[in-house]
Amino acid sequence: MRKIHKKEGNVFAEICPSRKVISRLSGKWTFLILALLEEEPKRFNEIKNEVEGISQKVLTENLRSLERDGLVSRKVYTQNAIKVEYGVTLQSKELLKIVKQFTNWSEQNWKNILKNNKMHDSKF
Repeated sequence: MRKIHKKEGNVFAEICPSRKVISRLSGKWTFLILALLEEEPKRFNEIKNEVEGISQKVLTENLRSLERDGLVSRKVYTQNAIKVEYGVTLQSKELLKIVKQFTNWSEQNWKNILKNNKMHDSKF
């Protein structure tokens, strides 16, 4: 068993904070929100309209968590009417390389996954 040192993480150790990072990033909506914000900042309703199936409550919770984690920025403009935009941060740009690989892989392999599911389920 690997010991945890204060300067390194061990996601397999129950008490290691890096495990919480894995848990946070593996949420259903996290990668979708980050991938959507990669190209340009967006307003709340733009995100909600483009990420099909996400509720207002869940989007709010996810954006707050991502902002707290330093992965999403929230910028308030107070010109004529208040306008809030969400965008990626420098820290999330490194993560977005992985997110992009993951989303690309998902889009290229979903048919094989469904085929494998059918084959597996037909055995039972």
